[in-house]
Formats: sequence, C-alpha cells, structure tokens
Amino acid sequence: QVQLVESGGGLVQAGGSLRLSCAASGRAFSAYHMGWFRQAPGKEREFVAAVSWTGGSTYYADSVKGRFTISRDNAKNSVYLQMNSLKPEDTAVYYCAAVLRSRNSYQRIRDYDYWGQGTQVTVSS
Repeated sequence: QVQLVESGGGLVQAGGSLRLSCAASGRAFSAYHMGWFRQAPGKEREFVAAVSWTGGSTYYADSVKGRFTISRDNAKNSVYLQMNSLKPEDTAVYYCAAVLRSRNSYQRIRDYDYWGQGTQVTVSS
C-alpha cells in the first residue's frame, strides 16, 4: 500500500502559478505510476496529468497541455504538478493518485487504486 498527501494548494489570481506536491509513504514509490486529477464543484472528477514510474512518459488533458507540467522525484518519494497561466476554470480540488507500474493504463480514474485527500486550488478572475 501507499499513502498520499497533497500540499501546495491555495488562492491565486488568473495568470498566476502554483506548484502542487504529493508526498508518498509506504511501499516503494517507484513501484507506482502517478496521476493528478481534479474535481470542481458540481462536476465529476477528471484526469489532469500522469507520469510513468520512471518519469520518462507523461500525459496531459487537453485543457492543461502547455500550461501544466507533471514531474516526479523517486528519491524524494514525491510527485509534483507545476501549474502556470492559471485560469478560473482550473478551480477545483486536486488529487494525486497511484497505480502499480504493472498496469499499462494510467490515464483514467478507474485505473488508480490509491488516492490522497486533495488540496484546494482557487483561481480568481
């Protein structure tokens, strides 16, 4: 098992930046692909970005491509989401999630087994 704790959320003006962090504990961090998801009020949870267990492959939702960057540091048991050029529509609770690297698919909510508690990101216009 792995436990996940997100941090770095907050209130930012449109056009600003935030960096989310997700710290993992428990089973070896490198055993997992990692993803970021978000859920806005009244909406379903949606995929934001994912990174393979090596860090060599990354995937992004079209809505954040070119603005967000996912990365990981296996030595620090952490995954990050750098968010630039933030828009009010990016306002949501952001969750990190983990799935064993034996899985080939890791861009869908149902692929993931472990979830953090979420961190709120609010972008004001």
